[in-house]
Amino acid sequence: MARAVAAAASARLLPLFLRWRPPPPLRRRLLLDSSRKTLSSRAETLASRHSVVLPGDERSPSHHPHRPPPDYVGGGSPGTIAAIVTSLGGGPAAVGIVRLSGPDAVAVAGRVFRPARRAPAPWRPRSHFVEYGLALDAEGNVIDEVLVVPMLAPRSYTREDVVELQCHGNDLCLRRVLRACLEAGARLADPGEFTLRAFLNGRLDLAQAENVSRLISAESAAAADSALAGIQGGFSTLVKSLRSRCIELLTEIEARLDFEDEMPPLDPVMLVSKITCMRQEVQDALETSNYDKLLQSGLQIAIIGRPNVGKSSLLNAWSKSERAIVTEIAGTTRDVVEANVSIHGIPVTLLDTAGIRQTDDIVEKIGVQRSEAAALGADLIIMAISAVDGWTDDDTKLIEHVLINQKSSGSGVPMILVINKIDCTPFASGEEFEQFSGAFRKIVQTCAVTGRGISELESAVIEVRGLEPVPSGGRRWTVNQRQFEQLLRTREAFTRLESSINEQLPMDFWTIDLREAALALATISGEDISEEVLSSIFSKFCIGK
Repeated sequence: MARAVAAAASARLLPLFLRWRPPPPLRRRLLLDSSRKTLSSRAETLASRHSVVLPGDERSPSHHPHRPPPDYVGGGSPGTIAAIVTSLGGGPAAVGIVRLSGPDAVAVAGRVFRPARRAPAPWRPRSHFVEYGLALDAEGNVIDEVLVVPMLAPRSYTREDVVELQCHGNDLCLRRVLRACLEAGARLADPGEFTLRAFLNGRLDLAQAENVSRLISAESAAAADSALAGIQGGFSTLVKSLRSRCIELLTEIEARLDFEDEMPPLDPVMLVSKITCMRQEVQDALETSNYDKLLQSGLQIAIIGRPNVGKSSLLNAWSKSERAIVTEIAGTTRDVVEANVSIHGIPVTLLDTAGIRQTDDIVEKIGVQRSEAAALGADLIIMAISAVDGWTDDDTKLIEHVLINQKSSGSGVPMILVINKIDCTPFASGEEFEQFSGAFRKIVQTCAVTGRGISELESAVIEVRGLEPVPSGGRRWTVNQRQFEQLLRTREAFTRLESSINEQLPMDFWTIDLREAALALATISGEDISEEVLSSIFSKFCIGK
């Protein structure tokens, strides 16, 4: 028996030992540059950083030990970055912003900015006070009138000295001011470098930083609210709590391994109860990933039906636009027409398809093929019929054709039946309709002319797709693919730990799975992460954020 337990334990231990590597101290390692600064230069950097973090600091550039001499005209400071943080290329705007961040941000801004008020040189900024003045180039020529907002460390986005120059929103003005900052000693920021510095300086964890990028690219209110919930720490709080509890249990177990005779034994029932609770919290977080995919990629709904049942009118009424041409001639729509709407904050793409029927018209035949492809690739199918004609033989042929295609492809896309044109006559169901009504998850009656039934149709979409609205007064955070993979790793570790306890394996084995769970959670928050992963995450940010 003992040999069998030992063999089972060895089989579980071996793959963990093979893939385990001692984690390096990430933030300390990443704050060093690729040139591997010497210990003395590292100490100088830390000393300079702490020497400038003063409450109510009104300091001048002379407080920075690494400030270039007054005649410095370029070459780039490795520690101070600059970028245009407002969008470019979209036409002139009222205001544009150039941002500086780093130990020499005040010094660089002081070479570019000349305050309108008479003040002794050098410029002595007050943190979070706006000043009006002029921006000058390296030759002293005026290039713009600006407002300057200094935000001294640690009360800034990056927890470094940050200075923002608010210029006129013309691209030319912004580029001239940025060029002046680069010539004064800053260097151009890499994509996402401001947020990377916020992460490295402990203002944000990695999960919060990822949500900054998602907020910038959000295309719906629900996506923006979800990203804001993540930035405000909803998901991060859960991860921190789970990791803290893992470490607490790990401490309890290891204390008993070291002082077995001096401490009371652990209660396995209580331990399993705690692990089950944590695993359920992980499972709840995992279930938000489907919602996240919908927020990012949206929902595609294909509207299908035989010709002239009001598909195009339904799309126009739903999108409150005239996207599709509507006539009484059957087969007017020859191609897939798209319209974008939002249902409970979720972006939705409506696909108005050509009427599906047998035809000898080459162009219409291509349209029918595209309609079938759209139906197979959609997240939801809405089949429209006419209340005037009732359920016809063509409708029967169409639903049979769709069901055969779904069976052969294994897609199983849910369907909603829309009975349109109910303003003309009440719908009379027949025997054939009753035969196929079970194929539809919901049946909704609409009038595309008046918009009647559209709100009921939207509610049916939410119900059929299993989408819960965001709670009133609260936001719903979600997890992305990277976080999902680490949560999955955490759940598997908890499952193995429960198995170890129930099989009464030695406590040494319990610690292995607890460490695995804690390490996965640390990867989510960024407390243990490789430089390659960090580079991949922040390279997707825009320059200036």
